[in-house]
Amino acid sequence: MKKIASLVIAGVFGGLIVLVGVFMLNPQEVSTYTDQSYAAVPVNRVNLSKGMVSPAFDFTEAAQKVTPVVVHIAAAAGNDAANQRNQDYNDPIQQFFGDFRRPTPKRGTGSGVIISEDGYIVTNNHVVEFADDINVTLSNNRQYRAEVVGTYEKGDLAVLKIEAEGLPTLEFADSDEAKIGQWVLAVGNPLELTSTVTAGIISAKGRDLDIIPGREAIESFIQTDAAVNPGNSGGALVDSDGRLLGINTAIATQTGYYSGYSFAIPVNIMRKIVGDIIEFGTYQRGYLGVSITDLDDDLAKELGLNISQGVVVASVQDGSAAQYAGILPNDVIVKVDGKSVISSPELQELVGRAKVGEQVKLEINRNGNKKEFPVRLKGN
Repeated sequence: MKKIASLVIAGVFGGLIVLVGVFMLNPQEVSTYTDQSYAAVPVNRVNLSKGMVSPAFDFTEAAQKVTPVVVHIAAAAGNDAANQRNQDYNDPIQQFFGDFRRPTPKRGTGSGVIISEDGYIVTNNHVVEFADDINVTLSNNRQYRAEVVGTYEKGDLAVLKIEAEGLPTLEFADSDEAKIGQWVLAVGNPLELTSTVTAGIISAKGRDLDIIPGREAIESFIQTDAAVNPGNSGGALVDSDGRLLGINTAIATQTGYYSGYSFAIPVNIMRKIVGDIIEFGTYQRGYLGVSITDLDDDLAKELGLNISQGVVVASVQDGSAAQYAGILPNDVIVKVDGKSVISSPELQELVGRAKVGEQVKLEINRNGNKKEFPVRLKGN
Protein backbone atom coordinates (compact mmCIF):
# COMPACT_ATOMS: atom_id res chain seq x y z
CA MET A 1 0.00 0.00 0.00
CA LYS A 2 2.81 2.36 0.93
CA LYS A 3 4.52 1.32 -2.27
CA ILE A 4 1.45 2.31 -4.39
CA ALA A 5 1.13 5.66 -2.59
CA SER A 6 4.79 6.38 -3.27
CA LEU A 7 4.34 5.63 -6.95
CA VAL A 8 1.28 7.97 -7.17
CA ILE A 9 3.13 10.78 -5.44
CA ALA A 10 6.14 10.27 -7.68
CA GLY A 11 3.89 10.32 -10.78
CA VAL A 12 2.15 13.54 -9.73
CA PHE A 13 5.44 15.17 -8.88
CA GLY A 14 6.93 14.08 -12.23
CA GLY A 15 3.90 15.44 -14.09
CA LEU A 16 4.28 18.81 -12.39
CA ILE A 17 7.92 18.95 -13.35
CA VAL A 18 7.05 18.22 -17.04
CA LEU A 19 4.26 20.80 -17.01
CA VAL A 20 6.53 23.49 -15.53
CA GLY A 21 9.14 22.63 -18.14
CA VAL A 22 6.63 23.03 -20.97
CA PHE A 23 5.60 26.46 -19.69
CA MET A 24 9.16 27.62 -19.34
CA LEU A 25 10.44 26.27 -22.67
CA ASN A 26 7.43 27.25 -24.91
CA PRO A 27 5.48 30.02 -23.27
CA GLN A 28 4.21 31.48 -26.60
CA GLU A 29 2.58 28.21 -27.61
CA VAL A 30 0.28 28.08 -24.62
CA SER A 31 -0.40 31.75 -24.05
CA THR A 32 -3.83 33.09 -25.01
CA TYR A 33 -5.14 36.59 -25.69
CA THR A 34 -8.10 37.89 -23.81
CA ASP A 35 -10.12 41.07 -24.24
CA GLN A 36 -8.05 42.58 -21.45
CA SER A 37 -4.61 41.69 -22.85
CA TYR A 38 -5.43 42.48 -26.61
CA ALA A 39 -7.95 45.26 -26.96
CA ALA A 40 -9.30 45.86 -30.52
CA VAL A 41 -8.80 49.35 -32.00
CA PRO A 42 -12.20 50.98 -32.48
CA VAL A 43 -13.23 51.80 -36.12
CA ASN A 44 -14.72 55.16 -37.02
CA ARG A 45 -18.00 54.65 -38.79
CA VAL A 46 -20.06 56.98 -40.96
CA ASN A 47 -23.68 56.25 -41.67
CA LEU A 48 -24.09 56.34 -45.48
CA SER A 49 -27.43 56.29 -47.17
CA LYS A 50 -27.88 54.53 -50.50
CA GLY A 51 -26.41 56.46 -53.43
CA MET A 52 -23.89 58.43 -51.34
CA VAL A 53 -20.90 56.32 -52.38
CA SER A 54 -19.37 57.73 -55.61
CA PRO A 55 -17.29 55.77 -58.08
CA ALA A 56 -13.61 56.63 -58.47
CA PHE A 57 -14.28 58.48 -61.75
CA ASP A 58 -17.56 60.24 -62.41
CA PHE A 59 -17.89 62.05 -65.74
CA THR A 60 -21.59 62.82 -65.53
CA GLU A 61 -21.13 66.55 -64.88
CA ALA A 62 -18.63 66.94 -67.73
CA ALA A 63 -20.92 65.01 -70.09
CA GLN A 64 -23.88 67.22 -69.18
CA LYS A 65 -21.84 70.32 -70.00
CA VAL A 66 -20.58 69.06 -73.33
CA THR A 67 -23.53 67.25 -74.90
CA PRO A 68 -25.61 70.39 -75.64
CA VAL A 69 -22.59 72.07 -77.29
CA VAL A 70 -21.88 69.27 -79.81
CA VAL A 71 -24.01 69.31 -82.96
CA HIS A 72 -24.81 66.85 -85.72
CA ILE A 73 -23.78 67.92 -89.23
CA ALA A 74 -25.35 66.54 -92.40
CA ALA A 75 -23.45 67.64 -95.51
CA ALA A 76 -24.37 67.03 -99.13
CA ALA A 77 -23.23 68.14 -102.54
CA GLY A 78 -26.12 70.22 -103.89
CA ASN A 79 -27.38 70.89 -107.40
CA ASP A 80 -24.31 72.71 -108.71
CA ALA A 81 -21.97 69.91 -107.73
CA ALA A 82 -24.38 67.25 -108.99
CA ASN A 83 -24.72 69.02 -112.35
CA GLN A 84 -20.93 69.20 -112.67
CA ARG A 85 -20.63 65.49 -111.97
CA ASN A 86 -23.30 64.72 -114.55
CA GLN A 87 -21.43 66.86 -117.11
CA ASP A 88 -18.27 64.92 -116.32
CA TYR A 89 -20.18 61.69 -116.78
CA ASN A 90 -21.51 62.78 -120.18
CA ASP A 91 -18.05 63.90 -121.30
CA PRO A 92 -16.76 61.09 -123.60
CA ILE A 93 -13.16 61.66 -122.45
CA GLN A 94 -14.22 61.39 -118.82
CA GLN A 95 -16.22 58.26 -119.64
CA PHE A 96 -13.21 56.71 -121.32
CA PHE A 97 -10.77 57.38 -118.52
CA GLY A 98 -13.14 57.46 -115.57
CA ASP A 99 -15.84 55.42 -113.89
CA PHE A 100 -18.72 54.38 -116.18
CA ARG A 101 -21.26 54.38 -113.37
CA ARG A 102 -23.40 57.51 -113.17
CA PRO A 103 -22.29 59.33 -110.01
CA THR A 104 -24.68 59.71 -107.12
CA PRO A 105 -24.87 62.85 -104.96
CA LYS A 106 -22.16 62.78 -102.30
CA ARG A 107 -23.35 62.90 -98.71
CA GLY A 108 -21.77 62.62 -95.31
CA THR A 109 -22.34 63.25 -91.63
CA GLY A 110 -20.13 64.44 -88.84
CA SER A 111 -20.04 66.54 -85.71
CA GLY A 112 -19.31 70.11 -84.75
CA VAL A 113 -18.73 72.21 -81.64
CA ILE A 114 -20.55 75.48 -80.91
CA ILE A 115 -17.93 78.12 -80.05
CA SER A 116 -20.09 81.24 -79.74
CA GLU A 117 -23.55 82.06 -78.48
CA ASP A 118 -24.45 83.62 -81.84
CA GLY A 119 -23.95 80.48 -83.89
CA TYR A 120 -20.31 79.95 -84.93
CA ILE A 121 -19.45 76.25 -85.12
CA VAL A 122 -16.09 74.56 -85.65
CA THR A 123 -15.73 71.22 -87.42
CA ASN A 124 -13.25 69.38 -89.63
CA ASN A 125 -12.70 70.54 -93.19
CA HIS A 126 -13.12 66.98 -94.46
CA VAL A 127 -16.65 66.89 -93.04
CA VAL A 128 -17.87 69.74 -95.28
CA GLU A 129 -15.27 70.32 -98.02
CA PHE A 130 -17.36 68.67 -100.75
CA ALA A 131 -20.70 70.16 -99.69
CA ASP A 132 -22.80 73.14 -100.65
CA ASP A 133 -25.81 72.01 -98.62
CA ILE A 134 -25.12 71.77 -94.87
CA ASN A 135 -27.67 71.21 -92.13
CA VAL A 136 -26.96 71.36 -88.40
CA THR A 137 -29.06 69.65 -85.72
CA LEU A 138 -28.65 70.70 -82.09
CA SER A 139 -28.95 68.31 -79.16
CA ASN A 140 -32.51 69.61 -78.58
CA ASN A 141 -33.41 68.52 -82.16
CA ARG A 142 -33.64 72.06 -83.57
CA GLN A 143 -32.37 72.21 -87.14
CA TYR A 144 -30.60 75.03 -88.99
CA ARG A 145 -29.16 75.61 -92.42
CA ALA A 146 -25.44 76.40 -92.08
CA GLU A 147 -23.12 78.52 -94.20
CA VAL A 148 -19.38 77.97 -94.50
CA VAL A 149 -17.51 80.99 -93.12
CA GLY A 150 -14.10 79.65 -94.12
CA THR A 151 -11.83 76.63 -94.09
CA TYR A 152 -8.16 75.78 -93.66
CA GLU A 153 -7.37 72.55 -95.48
CA LYS A 154 -3.78 72.30 -94.15
CA GLY A 155 -5.15 72.14 -90.62
CA ASP A 156 -8.37 70.23 -91.47
CA LEU A 157 -10.59 72.86 -89.86
CA ALA A 158 -13.73 74.67 -91.00
CA VAL A 159 -16.00 77.29 -89.47
CA LEU A 160 -19.77 77.23 -90.01
CA LYS A 161 -22.43 79.79 -89.06
CA ILE A 162 -26.08 79.28 -88.19
CA GLU A 163 -28.61 82.00 -87.43
CA ALA A 164 -29.26 81.46 -83.76
CA GLU A 165 -28.76 83.24 -80.43
CA GLY A 166 -28.16 82.20 -76.84
CA LEU A 167 -26.46 78.94 -77.71
CA PRO A 168 -24.44 77.01 -75.08
CA THR A 169 -20.64 77.08 -75.26
CA LEU A 170 -17.68 75.51 -73.47
CA GLU A 171 -14.74 76.92 -71.58
CA PHE A 172 -11.48 76.29 -73.43
CA ALA A 173 -8.71 74.32 -71.73
CA ASP A 174 -4.99 74.95 -72.31
CA SER A 175 -3.90 72.03 -74.49
CA ASP A 176 -0.23 72.77 -73.71
CA GLU A 177 -0.97 71.78 -70.10
CA ALA A 178 -2.65 68.49 -71.01
CA LYS A 179 -0.80 65.51 -69.54
CA ILE A 180 -0.26 62.00 -70.84
CA GLY A 181 -2.45 59.69 -68.76
CA GLN A 182 -5.07 62.40 -68.17
CA TRP A 183 -8.73 61.39 -68.49
CA VAL A 184 -10.64 62.78 -71.48
CA LEU A 185 -14.08 62.42 -73.05
CA ALA A 186 -14.89 62.27 -76.76
CA VAL A 187 -18.36 63.58 -77.64
CA GLY A 188 -19.93 63.34 -81.07
CA ASN A 189 -22.30 61.48 -83.38
CA PRO A 190 -20.59 58.25 -84.45
CA LEU A 191 -22.34 55.88 -86.86
CA GLU A 192 -25.47 58.09 -86.75
CA LEU A 193 -25.71 57.59 -82.96
CA THR A 194 -26.32 61.14 -81.78
CA SER A 195 -24.84 62.64 -78.60
CA THR A 196 -22.48 59.78 -77.79
CA VAL A 197 -19.92 60.11 -74.98
CA THR A 198 -16.86 57.87 -74.64
CA ALA A 199 -13.98 58.06 -72.16
CA GLY A 200 -10.26 57.36 -72.32
CA ILE A 201 -6.89 58.83 -71.49
CA ILE A 202 -4.37 60.93 -73.39
CA SER A 203 -1.93 58.40 -74.84
CA ALA A 204 0.51 60.83 -76.49
CA LYS A 205 0.88 64.39 -77.74
CA GLY A 206 2.38 65.96 -80.85
CA ARG A 207 1.50 63.06 -83.18
CA ASP A 208 2.16 63.53 -86.91
CA LEU A 209 0.15 61.06 -89.03
CA ASP A 210 0.75 62.46 -92.54
CA ILE A 211 -2.98 62.37 -93.22
CA ILE A 212 -3.25 66.01 -94.30
CA PRO A 213 -1.71 66.45 -97.75
CA GLY A 214 1.03 68.97 -98.48
CA ARG A 215 4.30 70.10 -96.93
CA GLU A 216 2.63 72.94 -95.01
CA ALA A 217 0.19 70.72 -93.13
CA ILE A 218 -0.12 71.31 -89.40
CA GLU A 219 -0.32 67.97 -87.63
CA SER A 220 0.35 67.89 -83.90
CA PHE A 221 -2.47 65.68 -82.71
CA ILE A 222 -3.48 64.70 -79.20
CA GLN A 223 -3.67 60.90 -79.21
CA THR A 224 -6.26 59.22 -76.98
CA ASP A 225 -7.82 55.81 -76.50
CA ALA A 226 -11.35 57.21 -76.24
CA ALA A 227 -13.49 55.39 -78.79
CA VAL A 228 -14.04 57.47 -81.94
CA ASN A 229 -15.75 56.28 -85.14
CA PRO A 230 -16.95 57.74 -88.46
CA GLY A 231 -19.33 60.57 -87.55
CA ASN A 232 -17.21 61.71 -84.59
CA SER A 233 -15.11 63.94 -86.85
CA GLY A 234 -15.42 67.57 -85.76
CA GLY A 235 -16.72 66.65 -82.31
CA ALA A 236 -15.33 67.65 -78.94
CA LEU A 237 -12.48 66.22 -76.93
CA VAL A 238 -12.84 67.55 -73.38
CA ASP A 239 -11.09 67.13 -70.05
CA SER A 240 -12.77 65.74 -66.93
CA ASP A 241 -14.04 69.24 -66.07
CA GLY A 242 -15.83 69.54 -69.41
CA ARG A 243 -13.39 72.07 -70.91
CA LEU A 244 -12.69 71.88 -74.64
CA LEU A 245 -9.29 70.29 -75.22
CA GLY A 246 -9.43 69.49 -78.92
CA ILE A 247 -11.42 68.65 -82.06
CA ASN A 248 -11.67 64.93 -82.83
CA THR A 249 -10.33 64.37 -86.33
CA ALA A 250 -8.97 60.91 -87.09
CA ILE A 251 -8.63 57.29 -86.03
CA ALA A 252 -5.85 54.75 -86.53
CA THR A 253 -7.59 51.84 -88.21
CA GLN A 254 -7.29 49.11 -90.83
CA THR A 255 -11.03 48.50 -90.93
CA GLY A 256 -12.46 52.02 -91.09
CA TYR A 257 -13.69 51.75 -87.51
CA TYR A 258 -12.16 52.37 -84.09
CA SER A 259 -9.23 50.06 -83.37
CA GLY A 260 -7.74 51.58 -80.24
CA TYR A 261 -6.43 55.08 -80.95
CA SER A 262 -7.98 58.36 -81.99
CA PHE A 263 -6.55 61.80 -82.67
CA ALA A 264 -7.68 65.37 -82.00
CA ILE A 265 -6.48 68.82 -83.07
CA PRO A 266 -5.31 70.68 -79.93
CA VAL A 267 -7.57 73.54 -78.92
CA ASN A 268 -4.69 76.04 -78.76
CA ILE A 269 -3.96 75.80 -82.51
CA MET A 270 -7.68 75.50 -83.26
CA ARG A 271 -8.36 78.83 -81.52
CA LYS A 272 -5.80 80.63 -83.67
CA ILE A 273 -6.98 79.18 -86.99
CA VAL A 274 -10.68 79.57 -86.23
CA GLY A 275 -10.22 83.07 -84.80
CA ASP A 276 -8.48 84.19 -87.99
CA ILE A 277 -11.15 82.64 -90.19
CA ILE A 278 -13.90 84.48 -88.32
CA GLU A 279 -12.00 87.80 -88.27
CA PHE A 280 -10.30 87.75 -91.68
CA GLY A 281 -12.06 85.01 -93.63
CA THR A 282 -8.85 82.98 -93.80
CA TYR A 283 -6.03 81.77 -91.58
CA GLN A 284 -3.25 84.36 -91.23
CA ARG A 285 -0.31 81.99 -90.91
CA GLY A 286 3.19 83.12 -89.99
CA TYR A 287 6.25 81.36 -91.39
CA LEU A 288 9.86 80.96 -90.28
CA GLY A 289 10.96 80.07 -93.80
CA VAL A 290 12.96 76.92 -93.02
CA SER A 291 12.88 73.26 -93.91
CA ILE A 292 13.26 71.04 -90.88
CA THR A 293 13.85 67.50 -89.66
CA ASP A 294 13.74 65.85 -86.25
CA LEU A 295 16.99 65.40 -84.37
CA ASP A 296 17.87 61.82 -83.48
CA ASP A 297 20.91 60.20 -81.91
CA ASP A 298 22.69 59.50 -85.20
CA LEU A 299 22.21 63.05 -86.48
CA ALA A 300 23.30 64.46 -83.11
CA LYS A 301 26.56 62.48 -83.35
CA GLU A 302 27.06 63.66 -86.92
CA LEU A 303 26.64 67.29 -85.81
CA GLY A 304 28.82 66.76 -82.73
CA LEU A 305 26.04 67.59 -80.27
CA ASN A 306 25.44 66.23 -76.78
CA ILE A 307 21.64 66.46 -77.13
CA SER A 308 19.29 64.02 -78.89
CA GLN A 309 16.00 65.95 -79.06
CA GLY A 310 15.07 69.05 -80.98
CA VAL A 311 14.34 70.18 -84.55
CA VAL A 312 17.22 70.59 -87.00
CA VAL A 313 17.14 73.40 -89.58
CA ALA A 314 17.95 71.62 -92.85
CA SER A 315 17.85 74.76 -95.01
CA VAL A 316 16.87 78.43 -94.82
CA GLN A 317 14.89 80.17 -97.56
CA ASP A 318 16.29 83.34 -99.08
CA GLY A 319 14.56 86.43 -97.77
CA SER A 320 12.75 84.50 -95.05
CA ALA A 321 12.12 85.57 -91.47
CA ALA A 322 14.65 82.99 -90.28
CA GLN A 323 17.36 84.30 -92.61
CA TYR A 324 16.86 87.88 -91.44
CA ALA A 325 17.07 86.70 -87.84
CA GLY A 326 20.38 84.91 -88.42
CA ILE A 327 19.24 81.29 -88.31
CA LEU A 328 21.64 78.92 -90.11
CA PRO A 329 21.47 75.37 -91.48
CA ASN A 330 22.25 72.71 -88.83
CA ASP A 331 20.98 74.97 -86.04
CA VAL A 332 18.83 72.93 -83.66
CA ILE A 333 15.67 74.62 -82.40
CA VAL A 334 15.05 73.46 -78.81
CA LYS A 335 12.55 76.07 -77.55
CA VAL A 336 9.96 78.52 -78.87
CA ASP A 337 9.00 81.32 -76.47
CA GLY A 338 10.31 79.24 -73.59
CA LYS A 339 8.38 76.08 -74.54
CA SER A 340 10.48 73.00 -75.22
CA VAL A 341 10.39 71.59 -78.75
CA ILE A 342 11.30 67.96 -79.37
CA SER A 343 9.61 67.30 -82.73
CA SER A 344 8.68 69.00 -85.99
CA PRO A 345 4.91 68.84 -85.30
CA GLU A 346 5.41 70.69 -82.01
CA LEU A 347 7.44 73.39 -83.75
CA GLN A 348 4.81 73.76 -86.48
CA GLU A 349 2.06 74.08 -83.89
CA LEU A 350 3.86 76.67 -81.75
CA VAL A 351 4.85 78.82 -84.74
CA GLY A 352 1.43 78.32 -86.30
CA ARG A 353 -0.22 79.90 -83.26
CA ALA A 354 1.67 83.17 -83.75
CA LYS A 355 0.45 85.98 -86.01
CA VAL A 356 2.06 87.33 -89.14
CA GLY A 357 4.36 90.14 -88.01
CA GLU A 358 4.55 88.79 -84.47
CA GLN A 359 7.93 88.10 -82.92
CA VAL A 360 8.79 84.68 -81.52
CA LYS A 361 11.92 83.86 -79.55
CA LEU A 362 13.80 80.77 -80.66
CA GLU A 363 16.35 79.05 -78.46
CA ILE A 364 18.98 77.46 -80.70
CA ASN A 365 21.69 74.91 -80.05
CA ARG A 366 24.48 75.85 -82.46
CA ASN A 367 27.57 73.66 -82.33
CA GLY A 368 26.82 72.83 -78.72
CA ASN A 369 26.24 76.43 -77.62
CA LYS A 370 22.83 77.88 -76.69
CA LYS A 371 21.76 81.08 -78.40
CA GLU A 372 18.49 83.05 -78.53
CA PHE A 373 17.13 84.61 -81.71
CA PRO A 374 14.06 86.87 -81.94
CA VAL A 375 12.32 86.13 -85.23
CA ARG A 376 9.55 88.30 -86.72
CA LEU A 377 7.29 86.00 -88.72
CA LYS A 378 6.37 86.66 -92.33
CA GLY A 379 3.33 85.65 -94.30
CA ASN A 380 3.46 83.23 -97.19
